[in-house]
Amino acid sequence: MTDTQKSFLEACRDRYMADLQADILPFWMEHGLDREHGGFYTCVDRDGTLMDHTKSVWFQGRAGFVMSRAYRVAGARKEWLEAARSAIDFIERHCMDTDGHCFFTVTADGRPVQKRRYVFSECFAAMAMAEYSAASGDASYAGKAVAMFRNILRMLSTPGFLPPKTYVPSRGHSITMMLINVAQVIREVSSDPVLDERTDESIEALSRYFMHPEFRSILETVGPEGEFIDTCDGRVINPGHCMETGWFILDVARARGWDRSLVDMATTIIGWAWYWGWDGQYGGMINFRDCRNFPPQDYSQDMKFWWPQCETIIASLYAYLATGEEKYLEMHRKAHEYAYAHFPDSEYGEWYGYLHRDGTVAQPAKGNLFKGPFHIPRMMMTAASLCSDILEGKR
Repeated sequence: MTDTQKSFLEACRDRYMADLQADILPFWMEHGLDREHGGFYTCVDRDGTLMDHTKSVWFQGRAGFVMSRAYRVAGARKEWLEAARSAIDFIERHCMDTDGHCFFTVTADGRPVQKRRYVFSECFAAMAMAEYSAASGDASYAGKAVAMFRNILRMLSTPGFLPPKTYVPSRGHSITMMLINVAQVIREVSSDPVLDERTDESIEALSRYFMHPEFRSILETVGPEGEFIDTCDGRVINPGHCMETGWFILDVARARGWDRSLVDMATTIIGWAWYWGWDGQYGGMINFRDCRNFPPQDYSQDMKFWWPQCETIIASLYAYLATGEEKYLEMHRKAHEYAYAHFPDSEYGEWYGYLHRDGTVAQPAKGNLFKGPFHIPRMMMTAASLCSDILEGKR
């Protein structure tokens, strides 16, 4: 690594941590934390003005995770840990239905609004509980995290409990890869064997069913045995999800002494994601592609959302740490420079979430039911740590 590269990584590390502490977390502590009912609002306009009191349940877990992690790695500020506990308490008081399945949205004071077929709210709740256990030292939350993880597996494996997404038998990429990350977070506070068992199952499924070398990609939806489904939905490539999957697998590889087969699998996925996702004309990661190069069906297909940029920043740094190959440093430089040139709002703080393909702002709100305090602060904490590890030669 050259002196110029070292200086760049030092500047990135410092910027990530400074922006986290002085911009991103203060924005959400001021505009998101509900000091009356507990938990977090996320539907806020550009300047933080509340647009909708409806609360996203998965963001209660996401906020709980982020605030707990920040307490551990970005300065032990009491208000962050208290905010994390507020989000977790709100989940436990209001967000679980009697069947153990979380609601998707609730009112400000916790009354149900909507319930969906997914278990991502439970995933983020489990991550929040595990991270809060690590931050607070309260081992009871580690137990709650494992119990929630087992509840997720119960719901996924019970026939008919979760309504099918379609009547065409299929497998979905999102939950398969998500469970790797959930298990890795919980492993920091628990050695329950179910965590490694499920991680191995997900990695095997990704390799056997979702990786399609003929398209140089992971597909979002495949048949029960990995069959290619030649429809608009079956041809979807989500480069952001692929980047995320890549670094989740590298996280496992690192925990297992840099398992070579996992490193090779992860970097292959990351390379494929870059091939499909990076916009050579305007820069930035594109939302969706069609594996046969038909026009993608999703209306936001060529937009630049905040979160794929964040996942690319993490994945590229992790790939360099794992391999030492300089192409990943160049990937990181491009992703970092694009993100910081287009997403931060210098007037009101935080990042825009939705850009047109050319990088102009599509809509300026800082949050909704899908964007809030998660991908950006998680990226900043993870990327700052990876930069430090690279600079210090720590693997």
